[in-house]
Amino acid sequence: MKPLGPIPAGYETLDGVLAVDGTPVTALVEAAGGTPLFVYSAALLRARVAALRAALPQRLALHYAIKANPYAPLLELMAGLVDGFDIASGGELAMVTAAGIAPGRVSFAGPGKRDAELEAAIAAGVTLNLESEGEAARALTIADRLGQTPRLAIRVNPDFDLKGSGMKMGGGAKPFGVDAARVPALARRVIDAGAQWRGFHIFAGSQALDAEAVAETQAQTLALAARLARESGAPLPHLNLGGGFGIPYFPGDTPLDLGHIGAALEQQFAALPDELADTQFCVELGRYLVGEAGIYLTQVIDRKESHGEIFLVTDGGLHHQLAASGNFGTVVRRNYPVAVATRFGAAVEEEASVVGCLCTPLDRLAEKGGFPRAEPGDLIAVFCAGAYGASASPALFLGQGPAREMLV
Repeated sequence: MKPLGPIPAGYETLDGVLAVDGTPVTALVEAAGGTPLFVYSAALLRARVAALRAALPQRLALHYAIKANPYAPLLELMAGLVDGFDIASGGELAMVTAAGIAPGRVSFAGPGKRDAELEAAIAAGVTLNLESEGEAARALTIADRLGQTPRLAIRVNPDFDLKGSGMKMGGGAKPFGVDAARVPALARRVIDAGAQWRGFHIFAGSQALDAEAVAETQAQTLALAARLARESGAPLPHLNLGGGFGIPYFPGDTPLDLGHIGAALEQQFAALPDELADTQFCVELGRYLVGEAGIYLTQVIDRKESHGEIFLVTDGGLHHQLAASGNFGTVVRRNYPVAVATRFGAAVEEEASVVGCLCTPLDRLAEKGGFPRAEPGDLIAVFCAGAYGASASPALFLGQGPAREMLV
């Protein structure tokens, strides 16, 4: 029997059924019109933001990276909870605009920005995090044609990465950002061109559960930003410290120690060099804000046995939950937190694999986990589904189509 990942705090059971914010998931499925269904908890989202505000320095702004989950009602809720938003495409720019989010609260990072995306961002007044000298030249040319002053920052490719990071975004050759050694010259060029200088974006990695590693990376980021500002010869108005805060997905994972990160950063802020004395700081978080606030519900369609193994075949699968299937960046497949939602908290009775409805052996939501006995009609819940679920999975694969979504 293979262990399952840890179920996040904040969920409860009502009469043996998983409940979200006091409502049984059976009622949520009925209200949504069926499964598969993503459910996002507004209460858990608010609680996560409150926990961050309490643990981190007041000087540090919170930004939401909407790539984690761009669901429109969720974006509208987050607009009242966080200070800024980070986007990575023209499509995401349209999403934040539709959600009524002011462009001045938005920054745009990502390699390969098309001219049309640069133009839309400049026209809207969004901050562009420049990924290369070539992108800077195109942005300045477009701004000159539009007769607008662009808001420009530089994404820095640091010489270090985030230790223990599940996905390294800095250090060595990377398609992201400008190598640190070339940043001062580009900063002077941008400033001399008359752009509104917005500082640096330094993102070294993501999905780290080691608080000391996060704190060390933040200290390195502050030191690098101060040095680059000094070499650029201009005050640094803003510094995006990146993110990297991870959530527990797999057996043995433990929650990130926010208190340690906050205390370490408070000490750093108390001894800032002159170059950063008046700098505005933010941290950019996606999965940490929304990941544990979402669940994916799918119904058991068939229960079958093959060579002595039990398979619970559901109407969902990797086309909605690519990450839970183990096909989104993991090297060794491990089980997410998964439960029989209609027998939530019941004792383990059998070993079973939860599989989806797709014609591929890759479509497994849980492999040989311990569950109470489940029958057709029961609901399976996949936790940690609030980030990189619906929008990061191949919903059109085999013509299955997207899942339903709801915010409660």
